[in-house]
Amino acid sequence: MNESTFPGTEHVMGHFPAAEPAQQISTPLNPQHEPQHSTPPRPAPVPARALPDNYAEMPKPTAKLTAEDLAPVNDPNGPRHKIGPTGRPLPDLPEPQPPTKTGPAQVIAMCNQKGGVGKTTTTINLGAAIAETGRKVLLIDFDPQGSASIGLGVQPHDLELSVYNLLMQRDITPDEVIRPTRVENLDLLPANIDLSAAEVQLVQEVAREYTLQRVLDPIIPLYDVILIDCAPSLGLLTVNALTASNGIVVPLECEFFALRGLAMLTDTIAKVQDRLNPKLEIVGILGTMFDGRTTHAREVLDRVVQAFDERVFHTVIRRTVKFPETTVVGEPITTYAPSSNAASQYRDLAKEVLARCPAG
Repeated sequence: MNESTFPGTEHVMGHFPAAEPAQQISTPLNPQHEPQHSTPPRPAPVPARALPDNYAEMPKPTAKLTAEDLAPVNDPNGPRHKIGPTGRPLPDLPEPQPPTKTGPAQVIAMCNQKGGVGKTTTTINLGAAIAETGRKVLLIDFDPQGSASIGLGVQPHDLELSVYNLLMQRDITPDEVIRPTRVENLDLLPANIDLSAAEVQLVQEVAREYTLQRVLDPIIPLYDVILIDCAPSLGLLTVNALTASNGIVVPLECEFFALRGLAMLTDTIAKVQDRLNPKLEIVGILGTMFDGRTTHAREVLDRVVQAFDERVFHTVIRRTVKFPETTVVGEPITTYAPSSNAASQYRDLAKEVLARCPAG
C-alpha cells in the first residue's frame, strides 16, 4: 500500500505526530570492529490524547480518600462519623421502630430513563429491607419487561392477570392481581409484556396521566410503602407513575452517560410537578454500581453531590456478583445473603428513605 496508514484510520492518526524517518545504521564489514555509529536516540513519547471537553469539566475527586474512608457504610465495628464514599460524614441513623398502624402509604417511584442503572435491583431490595422493619410494602412492577416480577420468583408469561388488566379493565380489583412474595410483609403487583399495549391505549383515555393513581387510591390505606419500578423511558407509563407518587428515588449508575441523562429526568420531574402533581418531591439520588477504586466512579459521584448536595443519599450501592445470583433464585439480597455487605447497604438505604419520608 502506498499510504502509511490503513484505510479509514487517517482521522485517528491525525491526532498523533508524524513518525520520524528511521535513522540509517551502518553494519561493519568486519564483525570484530566496533560499529561506526552510536545507538539511535529513543523517539519522543506520544502525548496523551486530551479528554473530551464535557469530561474535563467534571470535578476532581473530593479528597484523597483512604481505605478506611471508603469502607462500606454498614461497617458494624467502625465509627459512624467516618467520611463516606460521597465525601460527606456518614449520619448516625436510628433503627426504624415497628409501625403503630398501617397506612396511608408513601408512594415512591424508582425512576431513571436510562436502562441498566439498578432500578429493579433497588426496588426489590429496598422493598425487602423496609419490609424487615415490620412495614407493609407493595412493589409495583410497571415495566413491560417484567424484571421485578422475575426477581421475586414470578414468571411473567404464566400470569393470567397483571397490572395491565388492573389499569385497563374496570371490573378487575387489586385483590385479584396482587400476590404475596416469599418475603414477609412484601406483596407484588406483577407485570408482563401486555403492559406495553397500555401506553398506546391510554393515549385515547380522558385524564390518562391519572390512571395509575385511580387504581392505587383504594389500596393506599392498606400499605405503609408502595414502590413503583418504572420502565427505562419517559413515556406515558412513567408519567403515570410520577403522577401517582409522593416521591422519587433516582438510581444512578456511577458512570458518565448516566450522569448526562439526569438533567433530562429532572426536567421531566419539574414539568410533572408544575402540571400534574405538585406533591412530587425527589426523595434522593442513589449511587449504584459504585467502585471506589476507579477515579471515574468517584468523579461522577462527586459531580452529583456538587449539583444536588443533600438530595444524594449517603448510602452507595457497590458492585457485587451477588445481585445477578439473586435474580436467578428469585429473591432479594436480604434473604439470599442476609449477612453480605450488599444486604447491609440496602438496610442502610431503607433507614435513609424512612428518615426522609416516614411511613408508619
